[in-house]
Amino acid sequence: MITDAVIKGDKVVLVPYREEHVEKYHQWMSDPRLLTLTASEPLTLEEEYEMQKCSSTFPMVGDVNLFLKGHPSDEDFEAEVEIMIAESDYRRRGLALEALQLMLSYATGSPSAFMCQPLSQVIRVARDNRPSISLFEKLRFSIVRVVQVFDEVEMRFVGGTYDN
Repeated sequence: MITDAVIKGDKVVLVPYREEHVEKYHQWMSDPRLLTLTASEPLTLEEEYEMQKCSSTFPMVGDVNLFLKGHPSDEDFEAEVEIMIAESDYRRRGLALEALQLMLSYATGSPSAFMCQPLSQVIRVARDNRPSISLFEKLRFSIVRVVQVFDEVEMRFVGGTYDN
């Protein structure tokens, strides 16, 4: 878990999920549309505080996550990437694109906390979430399969750089 990293871009600052963020995050995740778009299950406020334990001066407008499955040296290693700009007034401003570029560069660069290969990165997003699909396509991800049971698409990094 990253506890002290702060990654700064021109439009966004990525900080670890802290206790002072939990109530705002819980408010966002009470929105049925955000739950659907992020393929998330609703949690109680207490469960959110527990999640925060396991896992600023700038406005908090969303979150970006990188979930690691296995060890980077494992053949079936995956790094699942997620992004959410929950505050609708901050959408369509390039914040998600920059946040993802920063996070993905941090995760794959040298030195890196993870040293995960770009080809191990996977995205799972609601099949009808065109804005997210387009965003990840800009970052060189491509749909590799449709998961009917969850009404999601799975996207994988297909090469190149994260710059749009």
